[in-house]
Amino acid sequence: MCATHNLRIDTGKESIVDRQQESNKHMVQNSNASGENTLELSILMPCLNEAETLEICIEKALRSLRELDIVGEVIIADNGSTDGSQDIATRMGARVVPVAAKGYGSALMGGITVARGVYIIMGDADDSYDFANLGAFVEKLREGCDLVMGNRFKGGIKPGAMPFLHKYLGNPVLTWLGQLFFSSPAGDFHCGLRGFRRDSILKLDLQTTGMEFASEMVVKASLYKLQIAEVPTVLSPDGRSRPPHLRTWRDGWRHLRFLLLYSPRWLFLYPGIFLIILGLIVGFWLLPGTQKIGNINFDVHTLIYAAIAVIVGFQAVSFAFFTKVFAISEKLLPEDPKLKKIFRYVTLETGLIAGVTLILIGIVGSFLSLTIWSQTDFSILDPSKTLRVVIPSVTCLTVGLQVILSSFFLSVLGLKRR
Repeated sequence: MCATHNLRIDTGKESIVDRQQESNKHMVQNSNASGENTLELSILMPCLNEAETLEICIEKALRSLRELDIVGEVIIADNGSTDGSQDIATRMGARVVPVAAKGYGSALMGGITVARGVYIIMGDADDSYDFANLGAFVEKLREGCDLVMGNRFKGGIKPGAMPFLHKYLGNPVLTWLGQLFFSSPAGDFHCGLRGFRRDSILKLDLQTTGMEFASEMVVKASLYKLQIAEVPTVLSPDGRSRPPHLRTWRDGWRHLRFLLLYSPRWLFLYPGIFLIILGLIVGFWLLPGTQKIGNINFDVHTLIYAAIAVIVGFQAVSFAFFTKVFAISEKLLPEDPKLKKIFRYVTLETGLIAGVTLILIGIVGSFLSLTIWSQTDFSILDPSKTLRVVIPSVTCLTVGLQVILSSFFLSVLGLKRR
């Protein structure tokens, strides 16, 4: 349960459009004077040629403001419509905000930036979400929640409202990954109808400009430990006659890619640690000699693959640290106390010491191999014996050099910048 948070609500009986326009005038004056928002709610819709359904969406939004007795505004973040959507919005009493930068995220961020409400409820302008029933969102926001997600799987998905692949594969899989990677409580990661505190979302410093914006909001809200709640939401069929802007495989991959890039642990760290451990286990198992399981013999050829697993695994772990440090420095991810603690002990100097130590071990092993070879007057050797020295030596040389280079690169990433 989110903490209780009360706001004054206007109880005037004049028309909602008149109240909204009058409140906007006062809001401009008050904002200029105090820098604070005095409207309670902004209902935000991104728009790109939505003339077919925009009017009904705005009508429903205004009805919600009237029925909830809230002084608020309806914002249409127009992303370059050429079908007269701007005129429809203005005629209906909505506030049109032109956003030149293309993309779903750009349009929404443009609207969020200029919104005058303490709370914002956003949703698509295709009449698939019911803006006439926003009471549950407002209630959760007033209780103190930072982000209130709609859940279409709990509220109901009407026939034809969501493609089969989206309903049974795309959304469930991406939601499961979001919960696994980021411990997110959202049960419908990509629901387009959601409410949030404007100041809380602005603090997240959202960066993406396309469809990934919706995922970034939930991911960062989860990582920054914001108060997140859910309310059931009904999804209706798209009211437009033209195809939607969404492209199943392209946008699905973009969302999956985003989730992976925002989780270096699952993309790099865990696979890298797995490869290192697997390579070391197999390597130490084969060092004494040929091993046999049933009728299968495992020899130096398998040892080579074990060595490669260790090398690739170390590279993956290095990339995990590179990505994490870069993302934090660019404010894509929040500060990580565990990472700070690690870097108290893992410094450039300790990295150089570890790298040089591995290189020295590799050099000693290489000289040992050369000595063994010289004992046969540099003639043909038994690969099954000599490669058990050569392969670990080369692995130590390679990983040692990687440790040194990675230590320098991490130091560059960690340089303080203004």
